[in-house]
Amino acid sequence: MNDETLNNLLAKANESINTGNYDEAETLAGELLAELEKISESGDTVTARQRDTTHCKALITLSTAKWRRGDYHEALALAVAALDIAEEKNIDGDTYAKALGNIGTVYLYLSDNPQALTYYQKAIAIFEEIGSKDGIASNLGNIGSVYKNLSDNPQALTYYQKAHAIYEEIGSKVGIARNLGNIGNAYMDLSDNPQALTYFQKSLAIFEEIGSKDGIANNLGNIGIVYWNLSDYPQALIYLQKALAIYEEIGSKNGIARNLTSIGIVYKNLSDNPQALTYFQKALAINEEIGSKEGIARNLSSIGSVYANPSDYPQALTYYQKALAIFEEIGSKEGIARNLSSIGLVYLNLLDNPQALTFYQKALAIYEEIGSKYGIASNLGHIGVLYANMEFDGYDTDKAEESFLSAIALSEDIGAKRNLYEVHKFLADLYETQKRWEEFAVQFKKYHTLCLEVQSEEATKQAQQMEHRRKIEESERDRQVKLARFQEQEKILHNILPSKIADRMLDGEKTIADSHENVSVFFSDIVGFTTLSQRVSAQELVGMLNAIFTQFDHIAREHGLEKIKTIGDSYMAVCGAPIPVANHAERTALFALDVAEFMKNYQTDSGDKVSIRIGLHTGSVVAGIIGENKFAYDMWGDAVNTASRMESHGEAGKIHVSEEFMKNLLMVNGELLMEEEDEFSSLTINHLPLTIISRGEMEIKGKGMMKTYFLERA
Repeated sequence: MNDETLNNLLAKANESINTGNYDEAETLAGELLAELEKISESGDTVTARQRDTTHCKALITLSTAKWRRGDYHEALALAVAALDIAEEKNIDGDTYAKALGNIGTVYLYLSDNPQALTYYQKAIAIFEEIGSKDGIASNLGNIGSVYKNLSDNPQALTYYQKAHAIYEEIGSKVGIARNLGNIGNAYMDLSDNPQALTYFQKSLAIFEEIGSKDGIANNLGNIGIVYWNLSDYPQALIYLQKALAIYEEIGSKNGIARNLTSIGIVYKNLSDNPQALTYFQKALAINEEIGSKEGIARNLSSIGSVYANPSDYPQALTYYQKALAIFEEIGSKEGIARNLSSIGLVYLNLLDNPQALTFYQKALAIYEEIGSKYGIASNLGHIGVLYANMEFDGYDTDKAEESFLSAIALSEDIGAKRNLYEVHKFLADLYETQKRWEEFAVQFKKYHTLCLEVQSEEATKQAQQMEHRRKIEESERDRQVKLARFQEQEKILHNILPSKIADRMLDGEKTIADSHENVSVFFSDIVGFTTLSQRVSAQELVGMLNAIFTQFDHIAREHGLEKIKTIGDSYMAVCGAPIPVANHAERTALFALDVAEFMKNYQTDSGDKVSIRIGLHTGSVVAGIIGENKFAYDMWGDAVNTASRMESHGEAGKIHVSEEFMKNLLMVNGELLMEEEDEFSSLTINHLPLTIISRGEMEIKGKGMMKTYFLERA
């Protein structure tokens, strides 16, 4: 196996990853590693350096397939092995940087953010040194994801936008699509759902265009999350279940666990706690299997929220505290804050107000640190409720009002209407206890208006309109895909059939059979092909035939001939069919001369000289389409048989023609240039650059005695 073949196998494996076919990617990468083991140090076609480089790339590819489907620990072992080879063998900078970045990504999924950041920064330094824009963009985006994991969304957006600018500059569709999705996630974390939805839909459209199943599933899941943020749970379930089905199809464990969790949250919001718990536990089992600390922590927290609903507070507290410990271990500030707030809610329900306030304040401090307006607003609302509780030792209406007003301002800023109407209600209740009736009326009216707005038919209608637009877009994309497929099929049809015949088939003509009275037929055959095929490898033999016949095709197009078929080492072409041509003999002669010239000094890669015999004849033929599936345009008749006989009775490197062909070649305005054979037995024809040499009469198998000639360039 040569270097080109190895690279092709590697390219196919990477393409399988891009389209979400991880099983196929693992199989191809495994085959590649097995082939590399077979190649000896003294291999003729693959040098030791080429082998080491390909080995490193294959390990990176296999590692990528593993972490994409959630097998993080195995992925890390493969990634480290790739880096070891890159360092030990001094592999090129691009491959070395990719090995570093790949380890960073595995650590990212293992929630080891400091390690991930270290490897990404090392990778960027090398990519900047060698000037790889794609590598720089990829790792800038990855660093953005680290900051997102650390809940620093403004910093994450900065890196995503830097990466996006580079991807647009170099025109990388995959890079643009992934980065649009990342930006969408950052906006979703910042509670900007309209912006998030815009970016997810843009990303989805590109992934659908390029056929990336993983990318499609990821964005469908994200859009589902936006719908649950909009409280449209039925639509959320539709999108999340579509995503789950794709993840199950491609075997992505991480994707399956993520969507099981999301579906569980939707069921929890629908108050179907048994269903929610079932989905959370399934997701937890997968996350424990693949070793995703963040996934485990999120599932523990989700299970805690289910137990908090039926007032099983001790059990809820246990799960929240387990989740908190893992979030603290991996350094996820957003996860820490969310669990602190959840624990605060449990203590609030247990009427332990001082403990509740402690946890809410801790959560608030972290949300302020990471700039999560939604988190800040939510916790200010909770803190306000505590200060407004007359049974609380720290009861303080001024602090309660201050917290509520701050929460309202932030909620208005980010458009968090659900949080906003809840806080308006809390503030209205506070004003009611203080008998501040005018202010109570204002706040209650705002609460009532917003509540109706969020839950109104209009909001449902808007969601339905969004889905309707989505279906129209899907329908249009399906139409465009079908059109593209038809155009591709049409292109293929024109490649394998004469254009006129292809058009007739596309127009619906079922049976194509035509007679052509006057055409010239070309046949060629490689001399000693059987012996030659035993001396060279299969790859070299096929490569040689492909190179020769491709050049024949090119020359045929120049002279207006139509290739009919190749059979083994034989090549057949015709001039005058399916489109009649007056000077078909002249065109065929010039074609044969150019073919002979091309083959004059042709050699194989091994140094074997290759020569051909050429035969030409003029006469009538019948042509048509044979078959229904693997159909072919073919022709039959005496002219075909005789041209074949001219080739088989010819000599190596020469063009052997019949008397009928000769007379057609010499025909001008319906009259022969010379009537007597003596006159053209050996002469140069002025208007054509060729010489005719008579062979006299000879016995032709199946035809009897025939006068034949050799054609040569003058």
